[in-house]
Amino acid sequence: MKFKVAALALALAASIPAHAETEIQWWHSMDGALNEWVNDLAKQFNASQTEYKVIPTYKGEYDQSVAAGIAAYRAGNAPDILQVFEVGTATMMYSKGAIKPVADVMKEGGVKFDPKAYIPAVAGYYTAPSGQMLSMPFNSSTTVFYYNKDAFKAAGMDPEKAPTTWPEVVSAAAKLKASGSQCPFTTSWMTWAQLESFSTWHNTSYATKGNGFGGLDARLEFNSPLHVRHFENLGNMSKQGLFVYKGRAGKAITSFVSGECAMFVGSSGSYATINRDAKFKFTESALPYYPDIPGAPQNTIIGGASLWVMAGKPATHYKGVAQFFNFLSDPKVQSASHMRTGYLPITTAAYELTEKSGFYKKNPGTDVAVNQMIRKTTDKSRGVRLGNFVQIRAILDEETEQIWTGKKTAKEALDAGVKRGNELLVKFQAANK
Repeated sequence: MKFKVAALALALAASIPAHAETEIQWWHSMDGALNEWVNDLAKQFNASQTEYKVIPTYKGEYDQSVAAGIAAYRAGNAPDILQVFEVGTATMMYSKGAIKPVADVMKEGGVKFDPKAYIPAVAGYYTAPSGQMLSMPFNSSTTVFYYNKDAFKAAGMDPEKAPTTWPEVVSAAAKLKASGSQCPFTTSWMTWAQLESFSTWHNTSYATKGNGFGGLDARLEFNSPLHVRHFENLGNMSKQGLFVYKGRAGKAITSFVSGECAMFVGSSGSYATINRDAKFKFTESALPYYPDIPGAPQNTIIGGASLWVMAGKPATHYKGVAQFFNFLSDPKVQSASHMRTGYLPITTAAYELTEKSGFYKKNPGTDVAVNQMIRKTTDKSRGVRLGNFVQIRAILDEETEQIWTGKKTAKEALDAGVKRGNELLVKFQAANK
């Protein structure tokens, strides 16, 4: 009888976990090669300790995941962590009661946290006017120029020499077309790459009030002579078959990876997919610029996303989030992520570790994103942070698409974009007084 009781006790003990893990729900927008990276990060963290288990869940593209997160918060079942792309920053900042500042999460979680350890251009974007860091930088990217070295060689051009100015891009595109290319040049994220980043690269204002950092009464002004000139040039390239529009957001990347398009402006974070799937030699280089613009090139701006902690969660969850964020910020983890994905190392220590490893020398061009971002910024190049920014981008996609179809001139499209966008800024300002 004693034996049976002992056996029963052992069986019950075996069926009860020694310590129940606290599950941390993380909603994100990383697909393809980047989804594999996110899952690997969660696995590494989960294997490093036994108290918490991070569960990453893909929720669609950036705009879809943000909408899902906000809807879940209103329904009372939001995730612990929500990945939000950079244009959603102002909206999250003013979502009163919906988020818990990362600085508070780290402090309450007993984790040492120094905002100065993060690259200033990255950390500054996610910091409130009060100086408090609101979200955790995660997959920070910037715009870079990729080109197919094999296609350049076939067109009789030096595959080791990238076009550095827009006139050189036009010239290269003409040679590529003459050699048989059906898509000499394309771009992803039209408004981010060719309006927002283009503006800071040329130290030209995108919006008043320091591109929105100076207050909610900022207004758009990307219909300057330089902006109009650039889109007129893109429009002419489109008519000549030198530039081919491949759609909104990141859709153009597949056309570059397949070899259809020979030159491509996109996110540094596209490196992971291109490096994994491209069957040709490629490299990335600095963005082209107009050489007659004083001060150009200046610096590019942040893209990608950060991790926001949602409000209303138990203290045990916040402790787990703090531990996970501390893990993500580890220089070794950051350096490995940077080398794998092309996203920026979010800490200075991670950048230095990557440099010491010889990665940049072995993989020419992989340091371009960092070099474009660590330059000194101005009030016109710090970044762009506006309310209703997601909707403004959608409007600009609509308007610029009218240029490629010949329905509007560049000036008409940009003027309309400014007018419609400013109407949204006025509404956002009124709602957040």
